[in-house]
Amino acid sequence: MITVVGTGTGAPVGVPEIGKAALFVGGRRHLDAVTVPEGAQRVVLGPLAPALDTVARYVAEERPVVVLASGDPGFFGIVRALAERFGPEKLDVRPGVSSVAAAFARAGLPWDDAVVVSAHGRDPRTAVNVCRAHPKVAVLTGPGAGPAELGAALRGERRVLVVASALGTAGESVERVTPEEAAGRDWGSAVSVVLCLEETRALGPVRTVAGLGERPAGWALPEAEFAHRDSMITKFEVRALALARLGPRPGDLVWDVGAGSGSVAVECARLGAAAVAVERDADGVERVRANAAAHGVGVRVVHGEAPGALDGLGDDPDAVFVGGGGRELPAVVGACARRARRTVVVAMAALDRVPAARAALTGAGLVCDGVLLQSSRLAPLPGDVTRLAATNPVFLLWGVRPPAHSEGVCE
Repeated sequence: MITVVGTGTGAPVGVPEIGKAALFVGGRRHLDAVTVPEGAQRVVLGPLAPALDTVARYVAEERPVVVLASGDPGFFGIVRALAERFGPEKLDVRPGVSSVAAAFARAGLPWDDAVVVSAHGRDPRTAVNVCRAHPKVAVLTGPGAGPAELGAALRGERRVLVVASALGTAGESVERVTPEEAAGRDWGSAVSVVLCLEETRALGPVRTVAGLGERPAGWALPEAEFAHRDSMITKFEVRALALARLGPRPGDLVWDVGAGSGSVAVECARLGAAAVAVERDADGVERVRANAAAHGVGVRVVHGEAPGALDGLGDDPDAVFVGGGGRELPAVVGACARRARRTVVVAMAALDRVPAARAALTGAGLVCDGVLLQSSRLAPLPGDVTRLAATNPVFLLWGVRPPAHSEGVCE
């Protein structure tokens, strides 16, 4: 068997396998914390593959192995790699308390409604966007993705960062800082986890599903679910296809440009994405904020007119929805298309705007497609009968960034 022992806060005590093992694998601080029997081999973890090869030799010889890890090794830890290589039946896991659980305990908060994201060895933008979208997030940090980098990316956001370092040791430290304060410090290498909290929503409702919680039962909500001005809102039929093409998901950043009521931004946020709504009218800005609050989601609202307002939005989006029209539409679509990492969706009521919008998408290297959406809704008539009431036709274009190896766009 391979005995996997979690160390640190709440670590198991009195593990007899430690005194019998022929091979010990772990980080240097973990190995230094245990008494290795005379004659046993020590492997300090660096690259994982050579360490697993060494474990494989001992397993083949039926010699006992102990692997030391931090906290709960089954939570974003080494248990996954060991189970994939040797099978779960070969593992005897003795977990400690995960750094996430310990950090929330130090903060005095429940965490069954927290979202946990790992930035260790990964692009930190996913963690940043999860922090933007959700009120209670735990980020497992790594080189280049620590409190300073998170703080720099979250400047201006209404968040508090709880930086937990060296949990379960004599040097343990738990500090509450603003993103700006976090960005200006060198935090060293002892950071265990960072909690990102929107404090007004940190104590959410009781959940029956942990983490992200229950996903929306549906999307493309009726227009009546949003405050809007004179029916100036993306109709639910159009919104349904737009959401399908945008593909919002946790870790994504989506822009809703020319947001109006913000219905698209709100729906993207309900599906777990970080959403930014750009709106030029002051009353529209307040309307978007009210709609986001009514649906219990966070949407960053920017008061400004595209394309100029896009320059100050910071990170490039994964997907962009462009609503409205006007003579600036080609410039707006082009600016969005040059920055979008995955897709841009454009809704237009005016036939004359379609060729220029299409040219802006293809000119930015996106593969373009689209449809004309025409729908008729059931409407009551006197005498308890029903007629079909046509809605205004809408052109929906979308441009998708091709894989790096693809060539060409639609003509």
